[in-house]
Amino acid sequence: MMAEIGERLMDIYERLYRHFGPQGWWPGDTPFEVCVGAILTQNTSWKNVERAIENLKIEGLLSPEQLSKVGLVELAELIRPAGYYNVKAKRLRNFLDALMKDFCGSLDKLFSLELFEARRWLLSISGIGPETADSILLYAGNKPIFVVDAYTFRLLTRHEIIWGDESYDEVQDLFLKKLPNDVKLFNEYHALLVAVGKECCKKSSYKCQDCPVQGV
Repeated sequence: MMAEIGERLMDIYERLYRHFGPQGWWPGDTPFEVCVGAILTQNTSWKNVERAIENLKIEGLLSPEQLSKVGLVELAELIRPAGYYNVKAKRLRNFLDALMKDFCGSLDKLFSLELFEARRWLLSISGIGPETADSILLYAGNKPIFVVDAYTFRLLTRHEIIWGDESYDEVQDLFLKKLPNDVKLFNEYHALLVAVGKECCKKSSYKCQDCPVQGV
C-alpha cells in the first residue's frame, strides 16, 4: 500500500508540473528576505506580504543586522500591510533576537546545522510553527524538507491518500519517506500544490473537471 502511495504522489507531481510548469518559489532576493516572508505570510496573502517587504526594502532594512535595530512599534508599522502586524512584529523580533544571539545574525551558520537540529532551533522560537520553520529551511536554507499546508491536506484528503485528521508530521512523513530526498522536487511540489489548490481544489468548492490530477 505504501509503495502505491509513493507512486501516486509522483503521478500527482508529474501531472501538476506538466499543467502548471515551474513555479519559481520562493520569491525573494536573499535567504533573509525569504525568512522574513515566511514569517509574514502567516494568515495573509502573498500580495500583502510583498507590500510589507517592499516597505522594509525602501528603508534598507532587509538584513538581520539592520532589522534587529528597529524598535517594535516602528517594525509593526512597516509591516502593517501583512496584517496582524503587532503579532508578526513580535514574531520577527523573536526570530531576529535568537539569530543574533545564537548565530551572530548569520543564516549560513544556522543552515550549517544538521537539518533536524536547525528545525528544532527554529521551532523553539515563539511564533514559529512547523510550516514556517520548514519554509525557512527549504526555501532559504535549501534543506530537503517538505512543507505541508492546508492545500496539501485538502488535495490528499479528497484523493483519499490520507483521512484528513493526520498530524502535520504524519503527512510530511509521506513525502519524506516515499519520494526522492531532493530539495528541488520538494520545492516545486509544494508550490504546485498551492497552485492547484488556488485554481481547482478550493476550500469550499472544487473544479474536478478542470483538475490536472483528476482520477489519480
